[in-house]
Amino acid sequence: MKSATFPPLRVDQELRDAAESVLQQGESLSSFVEQSVRANINLRRMQQEFIERGLRSRDEALLTGEYYSAEEVLAEMDEMLRNSAAKSGA
Repeated sequence: MKSATFPPLRVDQELRDAAESVLQQGESLSSFVEQSVRANINLRRMQQEFIERGLRSRDEALLTGEYYSAEEVLAEMDEMLRNSAAKSGA
């Protein structure tokens, strides 16, 4: 149940036209805006979590003195991909 609203948003006609041009069958402009807000909230949360993981990783590396080169990380990821492909029979 919806209990709050966003403030009115003034945009130029070109932006409104562009938004309306991509609406799907039966989709309203309001539902499109709501979906867009939800998607951007999710994106920003994921970005923040990514940054936090990176900072924790940096802090751990500073404490332990253990660092990995980009080549080492990519080689390990390639190995993981090969193992996964072998298990799936690809």
